[in-house]
Amino acid sequence: MKNKVFHRLFDCGTLIAILALAWPTMLEQLMQTAVQYIDTAMVGTLGTQATAAVGSTGTVNWLIGSTISAVGVGFLSYIAKAYGAKDQAAAKRAVAQAALLTCVLGVVFTVLTVSLSGVIPVWMRVDPGIRKMASTYFLILYLPMLPRTASIIFGTVLRSAGDTKSPMKIGLLVNLVNVALNFLLIYPVRQIKVASLHVTMWGAGLGVVGAAAASAIAFTVGGICITWVLWKHPAISPKGQRFAPDMEILRPCMRVAFPNMLQRFGTSLGYVAFAAMINSLGEVSTAAHTIANTVESLFYIPGYGMQTAAATLAGNAYGANDGKRMKRLAAMFIPLETVLMIGSGACLFLAAPVLMGLFSAHDAVIALGTTVLRMVAVSEPFYGFSIIIEGLMMGVGKTKAPFVYNIIGMWFVRIVGTFICTQLLGLGLISAWACMIAHNLLLFALFLICYVKGVWNPLEKRYV
Repeated sequence: MKNKVFHRLFDCGTLIAILALAWPTMLEQLMQTAVQYIDTAMVGTLGTQATAAVGSTGTVNWLIGSTISAVGVGFLSYIAKAYGAKDQAAAKRAVAQAALLTCVLGVVFTVLTVSLSGVIPVWMRVDPGIRKMASTYFLILYLPMLPRTASIIFGTVLRSAGDTKSPMKIGLLVNLVNVALNFLLIYPVRQIKVASLHVTMWGAGLGVVGAAAASAIAFTVGGICITWVLWKHPAISPKGQRFAPDMEILRPCMRVAFPNMLQRFGTSLGYVAFAAMINSLGEVSTAAHTIANTVESLFYIPGYGMQTAAATLAGNAYGANDGKRMKRLAAMFIPLETVLMIGSGACLFLAAPVLMGLFSAHDAVIALGTTVLRMVAVSEPFYGFSIIIEGLMMGVGKTKAPFVYNIIGMWFVRIVGTFICTQLLGLGLISAWACMIAHNLLLFALFLICYVKGVWNPLEKRYV
């Protein structure tokens, strides 16, 4: 009997579908993280001030990017459900509406980021000595906001229709452009050794400005390419559709997107407050935090790759009204994710000092970063569970509960705790990361209750 249950839950077809959707997303995120590593290492050669200037406004990037991503989640849920119901016409109408909102959001965020670039480093409590450098970096980085918005939303649209390879290929191109331009724009003219030959390599010598320009150009290339791919896509091209607002499509998409947007905005604003408190601890803490965040992002790749697959497949199952498939997906995703995150956490714990050493030669930065990375490595499997359940809920349009859970965890645990520890008690970066881990453990507990009670699954009552 146990073997029959096992085979019903862990069938090869479902496993293949999961992996087919997950691996391109994981590879894409791996490439993005590799470029982050390279960017951080290249800027790190310019000194601790340059590293701090680049990283000090990084959480604002999360705030903007995650707010736009929330809109993508609304369309992901709608399109995945339409695909499950085999309603291709509705899916194409939704893609046209996604294109409309991309244009609106791209223009709005361009105006906001450019106009606020001078004051954001002040709000972030960046050290006065590097505020001008941080402001210039931020301004250049956000000039191409329209193509960046297209990359985020159109990438989600393609994934919701089961095409995870196109965003992966475009991501590879973006990363190659970014690294190549970094190499040319950051450093001055210098001698490099190729085999036994010494070659004079041209360089613009722009430093932090060069790093920002390289990223801005790469984002522009990516936005143009993904727009072209979506327009030519055989299944979900918006060609021939109306681009005027269609409330029959927008209303259900925004019903899903709005709580997710509030969640992402609220948690990202929390990241901004969190980073601002860390910035107040000095250059060493800021640099260690920036590098540790970059290192840690590599080890979340299995979690977020699987989350994308979970959201898409759950939406398909919901659209097909297939409750048995929904339960089978959860039964497969959870153990897969747990094993992956245990492995990534173990690797992070062991490799922490080596990885920190790649980005900084400063002993104090390496030691502090190693300590906080080893702390967070232990909580990886718990956070992975939360990621999967949240992905399943996004796919079926249940975004209100994750919004509440994340806001409580961020503001009442991480931010309040960090404020008490760093601003009132005078403790350092380690205490701030301890509050972050407490936040992750609270999310695990809340999503576990949600899963056990079955409230994540809108088809649960029909298939008990």
